Amino acid sequence: MDLFSLDPNVTLTFILALMRISLVLFLMPFFGGHALPATVKAALCLTLTLALWPRLPLMGAQMPGHPFALAVMLGAELLLGLILGMVVRFVFAAIQTGGQLIGFQMGFAMVNVVDPDSGASEAVTAHFMYMVSLLTFLAINGHLYLLSGLMKSFDLLPPGAILITPRLAEQIFSLSGQIFVLAIQIGAPVIAAIILVDLALALISRASPQMNVLIVGFPLKIGVGFLFLGLIFEIISRYMEGFVSRLPLLFSQLISAMR
Repeated sequence: MDLFSLDPNVTLTFILALMRISLVLFLMPFFGGHALPATVKAALCLTLTLALWPRLPLMGAQMPGHPFALAVMLGAELLLGLILGMVVRFVFAAIQTGGQLIGFQMGFAMVNVVDPDSGASEAVTAHFMYMVSLLTFLAINGHLYLLSGLMKSFDLLPPGAILITPRLAEQIFSLSGQIFVLAIQIGAPVIAAIILVDLALALISRASPQMNVLIVGFPLKIGVGFLFLGLIFEIISRYMEGFVSRLPLLFSQLISAMR
């Protein structure tokens, strides 16, 4: 057996698979965040590539020889990772926006924390709801659906064959438009309850002017806000479960729109 008779097409196929998996995986939620060390991400990319590589057809002939063509292919794979990761991040952005609205109504707008994933400053309620949604996403195996969509992309879309079509842009704009709708739906119970509390405090201050409603109002709104915030977890879990169940179909539609 000649150990040195390695087919160049096989090696180039491995490089193409590693290129797509590494670029797409580093841009997806949970896998691409700063919480995972770079060494863990690199080991995960190599493991997935070695697991997928034997099942791939020989794509080594599609590897361009010119550096400019190779840069174009890398840009196309990067665009694929951006689109797939952005679609999933839309849901977490909507939940964070709802948490931002809730924090403003509860008086937590000045209590900010740094999001370790994006590095942006956000309200503590927004970060708390983001962590709850992320744990729910992992509990219902959403990360496995992400990996499944990544693996199916090799069957539906060859390396470097990505096109920006009007159908793709329409789907992305439609998904991004749901951010504010979902944010209002998530924050509506807390916002409505706090508005009723403000109305009750206004009536009390009108009936009893000597009572300092500011001292009573802050802890009362925080308590009511936390009470209704516990009810929102059920809404988040139901919506996240429905989103994860639609994720394979959504990925298939997006990848088909890029062909």
